Parts: sequence; structure tokens; C-alpha cells
Amino acid sequence: MATTTADQPAIAKPLPRRRARLLLVLLLIVLLLAGTAAGVWYFMDQRQATSAQPAVKLPPPLPVFFPLDPMTVNLQTDDGQPHYLRIGLTLKLRDVETQTQLTERMPEIRSRILLALSNQHPDALSPLEGKRALAKELATLIAQPTEAGTKPARVDEVLFTEFVVQ
Repeated sequence: MATTTADQPAIAKPLPRRRARLLLVLLLIVLLLAGTAAGVWYFMDQRQATSAQPAVKLPPPLPVFFPLDPMTVNLQTDDGQPHYLRIGLTLKLRDVETQTQLTERMPEIRSRILLALSNQHPDALSPLEGKRALAKELATLIAQPTEAGTKPARVDEVLFTEFVVQ
């Protein structure tokens, strides 16, 4: 029995070492899990930040330029002398569909343009502001639908390719 009592104190000492080792192993496992969780969170956050950035913007599509045949009209005058306007126009459009739409109704559009131009005075067309006002007026006239229930055409700009007042 003497041997058993002597062995009991020897067994009692290793227990705190086992607990210390067990505690150290558990601490390492907790640290490893925390590090793994932090790494997963970081990479998931980076992926969301990358996907949240807007996609690379493509340049806007090139405009479609639609040239019209030149037109010559008599202008209104107060002095009784004949004045005329020779004008060449090019329409700046967004897409080919608008060009097709305008081509289908070109006789009506040309009539509108001719009527609007023949109502102009030479003095009003001489300054730059007069030309700009005419371009805006023509863009509005061209964009108007010819039939009820149809949508207006989208004309971005009316460009002058020829402009002679005499």
C-alpha cells in the first residue's frame, strides 16, 4: 500500500499540466477559427465591393447623320425686292430607326420646312442668333408626328451644310 500512496501524489501533479495543455490547444483552435472567419469576411467584403462598382461605361453610340436635299425658297420682304434662301440641312439623329421613320414621311417634312423657311425675313436670318433660332424651329417641326397617335421623332440637332441668303 505504500506504493499506492506514493503514486497518488505523483499522479496529482500531471493534472495541472494536462489542463494547461488542453487550455493551450483550445486557445489555438479558437484563434485559428477566428482568423479563418476574419479572412472569409475580408474576401467576401472585397468581392461585394468589386461587384458594387459600376461596370465600365461604353462610349455612347455614334450619331446618325441624315442629309436632306438642298432647298431654295423665296423669302418675305418689305421692300418689294426678291430675296431667296438656299439651304442645305443635315439632321443629327440617335439611331437608324429614326432615320427610317423620317425617310418614310419625307414629303411631309420637306413641306413643313419649305413653309417655315418661306415665312422668314432676310434680316432675321443674317445674325448668328437668327440662324440658331431657325435651327431650333426646324428641329421642332421635323420631330412633330405627322399622324395622330404616333410618337414624335427624336432629332438631336439640325446642322446647316449650306446657307445662302440673297
